[in-house]
Parts: sequence; C-alpha cells; structure tokens
Amino acid sequence: MSNDVETISTIGKTKYNMMKDEPIRFFLRSIMAGLYLGVAAILSYTLGAMLEGVAGKIAVAATFGIGLSAIIFLGAELFTGNCFTTIMPVYNRELKLKDIIPMWITCYIGNIIGIAFICALYILSGSQSKILEPYLRTVIEAKLSFDVIELFVRAILCNFVVCMAAYSGIKIKGETTKFYMIMLLVMAFVLPGFEHCVANTGIFSMGLTLLNISINWSALPLHMLISTLGNIIGGSLLLALPVYYIFKLKK
Repeated sequence: MSNDVETISTIGKTKYNMMKDEPIRFFLRSIMAGLYLGVAAILSYTLGAMLEGVAGKIAVAATFGIGLSAIIFLGAELFTGNCFTTIMPVYNRELKLKDIIPMWITCYIGNIIGIAFICALYILSGSQSKILEPYLRTVIEAKLSFDVIELFVRAILCNFVVCMAAYSGIKIKGETTKFYMIMLLVMAFVLPGFEHCVANTGIFSMGLTLLNISINWSALPLHMLISTLGNIIGGSLLLALPVYYIFKLKK
C-alpha cells in the first residue's frame, strides 16, 4: 500500500510527463486554472464591494474557495498547488529541481493569462463598475503599500494553507467532505489577508482595466516577485518537506 509520499510523487511525475509530452495540453490546463480562479475572484470581489466592512471581508473569504474547488474537481493546473505536488518527486529523488522549473514557469504564465483575461473581461463588461471602483481602489492601494518582509511572510503562510487544501483534495475521498474542507482552508488564507500571487493578479487586472493610471503601479512588479517567491517556499518547503520526512520515516 502506497504512502502519501509515493501518492504525491506519482501525481507530480504525471504532471511533469504531461508538460514534457503534451506541453500545449498542460499550458491550456494552466490557463483554465486561471479562468476558474478568476470566476471566484469576480464573485468574491463583487460581494466585497456590495457588502461593507466585516461582512464584506467574510463574504470574500467564504466564496473564494470556489476557484480552488473548481480547479481540483474539474482538473486544471494551479502553480501554487504544483509547488507542493511536483516538488515531492524531487525530494524522492525521482526528478531533479531543474526538471520541474520549466513546468512551474509554464504553469505560472498560464495561470496569469487566464485570470488576468477573465477579470479584465469582467470590467470591460461594465457590470457593477460603479460599486467596484472605490472597492478596488481601496484594496489595491493597501496591497501596493507593503513591507517586504511582511509581504514575504504572508505569501509563505498563504501557500502553506493553499497546499493544505490541495493535500486534502488528494487525501479525502468523499466529494462533499473534500469540497467543504477546501472551502474552509481557502477561507483560512483569504480572511487573514495572506498573499496569493495568482489570485492577486485577478484584482490587479481588474484595477488596471478600471482604474488605469489613477493608481501608482510602480510597486506591482516587486509585489508579484515577493509574493511568488513566498508562495513557492510555503508549498515546496514549509508543507512538502515535513510531509516527505513524516512518511519516509514511517515504519
């Protein structure tokens, strides 16, 4: 009977082989993950704009998990989740780190394209623009006014929780239980304000489309870089490494 390391390693190798043998299919699955997450962003941020204060924050957190649920149930490639699953065969000495880096880059680009496109399209539709404008301005200005260390730690914590949700999706067999576990874990990273590099692209895309030059975007590249590096560490080190040793040491 296989343990968790073997199970996750098999999943990681399957993703690697798909990228190697069918790169277009893998890239499309990455774009689809961005689109699915974008749908959750549209719902969540619209609710956040409609509801004020604490109620709005809870609504955003309670609904954002729809995106990760769709990715897991419908089958797509999320960069942050792959930081957990595809690092396992590296720890297990079945792949090398240099083997999976191109896969991470491809997945990251696909995710960014998917979520940026659908979120920009939402703004271009003109739907809810009046209520979204002040909300997006407040949220984006807060995100772009950051302390580098704090942002980095929030990004690490974010993907630790996101990859817990991905891990739950692997471990839990019942679909209803799996769904609620994913929703609750995603709420656990959204509500405290942790930083997810792909999800952030959604709100930044909305802001760039709706607010354009009325916001100072100069800190955006650094924000994306720091949050991406933090997300990588949260999934591939903070969660994956102890999981690897727990099951490798298990007799």
